[in-house]
This record gives sequence, C-alpha cells and structure tokens, in this order.
Amino acid sequence: MNHLHIALSSFVLTAVLITPQLSDAGAQQNKMKTCNADAAAKGLSGEGTGDARKAFMKECLSAKPEKAAAGASQQNKMTTCNKDASAKNLAGDERKKFMKGCLSN
Repeated sequence: MNHLHIALSSFVLTAVLITPQLSDAGAQQNKMKTCNADAAAKGLSGEGTGDARKAFMKECLSAKPEKAAAGASQQNKMTTCNKDASAKNLAGDERKKFMKGCLSN
C-alpha cells in the first residue's frame, strides 16, 4: 500500500510539473502559426524575402500578447481600487458603488 501511495504521488507531481510546459508549447505553436500567416499575407514568403521574413518573424514571435497586458492592467486597477476603498473605510453598498466607478475609469 505504501509503495502505491509513493508511486501515485510521483505520478501526480510529474503531471503538475509537466502541464505548464505543455500549455506553453501549445501557445507558442499558435503564435508561430499566426506569425507565419501574417508573414505570408505581407508577401514575406518565397524567394528573396529571407532577411525581411527573419526580421518580421523575430519581432512577431517576441511580441507580448495584448490580452495579457490588458489583463495585467485590469488586475493593477483592481488592486489600486481595493486599496483606495479600504483607505476610505468603505463597506457594503458604498464600497460596491465606489469600486464600480473606480474600475470603469
């Protein structure tokens, strides 16, 4: 029974450690597909486009996704609004009203 517990724990730990790598690989593949399609749309595929394509792909693949940046700024806004509401000792409906206004700005 003890060996089974150890084996199961090892399996779960391995799965937890590998899962983020797999999702990152999928995201990178999607980004590569998108950048390849964008390069083709700009006429950067075929002969004579080597250096221009390389430069475009490098820039495209290194670009940060806009959604992540927007999500981070929304998270920062939420943190700031929460701190402000706490500093003003707001609670209940007053806090909800304040938060709604603060987050919409």
